[in-house]
Amino acid sequence: MVLREFVTRSRPPSCVVAWLLAALLCGLTANSVRAQGANVSAAADALRAVVALRAIVPRDSRTASFLGAQRTGTGLVIDDEGLILTIGYLVLEAEHAEVLVDEAVVQADVVAYDYRTGLGLVRARKAIDVPPLKLGTAKGLAESTPVLIAGFGGVKALRPAMVVSRREFVGAWEYLLDDAIYTSPPYPAFAGAALIGVAGELLGVGYLAVGNSASDDARLPGNMFVPIDILRPVLKQLVANGKSDGDRPWLGIFSERQADRIVVTRVLSEGPAEAAGIEVGDILLGVGETPVTTLQELYSLTWAHGDPGVTVPLVVYREGRIMNVPVRTGNRYQWFSSHPSHE
Repeated sequence: MVLREFVTRSRPPSCVVAWLLAALLCGLTANSVRAQGANVSAAADALRAVVALRAIVPRDSRTASFLGAQRTGTGLVIDDEGLILTIGYLVLEAEHAEVLVDEAVVQADVVAYDYRTGLGLVRARKAIDVPPLKLGTAKGLAESTPVLIAGFGGVKALRPAMVVSRREFVGAWEYLLDDAIYTSPPYPAFAGAALIGVAGELLGVGYLAVGNSASDDARLPGNMFVPIDILRPVLKQLVANGKSDGDRPWLGIFSERQADRIVVTRVLSEGPAEAAGIEVGDILLGVGETPVTTLQELYSLTWAHGDPGVTVPLVVYREGRIMNVPVRTGNRYQWFSSHPSHE
């Protein structure tokens, strides 16, 4: 599938249309819409920097079986030299990428994948003639704040939403985000989508669709966004090194909390946990002498042990037995790069 087939191009919105969207979003009266003109015009201009992205991944890569060999989503132009921000799993193990800007398909190189932030970067191989998105801040972005969500496609892809909560996000794949942004209603094309303030500033990058956007215990479909603030301190590291500094010890498992217990749901092939004998269905009771009942506790205690390569003493319950299983942790970047496709 070529990139042109993935999206249907639409023209950037006029200021009039954008004003009406902002009026609906913010509850503005007709008399106050004109006063918001400058801000909403900036939001309309911001859509030009929202591009379609396709990443091409080797079919025999480690992640192709569950993330796909061709991944499509949204990219966000963030500088004048073709640097494009997206969500990391789109470009994980990718050989190269391409972006659709207006009617032009532009080839791009993968610059970074960063598992700590969950973000990715690509750079277009030639100049992109669009004004870059202004990086804003999600600090102080509170519940009930109106926002705009944008994927590629101009006004047709623009949707109003509301911030419904700010809290931790814990991923089954050993990922923890301290202050995620949760919005509702759900935006279907969430991968790499832009969370935009009405002044046109970038507030976050789309990660997932979730069913519990308001709270862990309440059913409200929505999306989770990575706040843009997490990019600022590591951007130079990502561009220079392809990742942020400070690799964490990695177990190589997927797990989830079930009735106050942590259950292993997947053990990655040739990963540290598999080498140690961890199995799907194992219940993780503790790290050393410290009991764990949440994924946050499991991750924090694992990471506190030191650098990749350190041994983490897991306490495991399996078939009526409690066992001590020492896991010599690994580095997930090395696990990806050790695949034959990358040698």
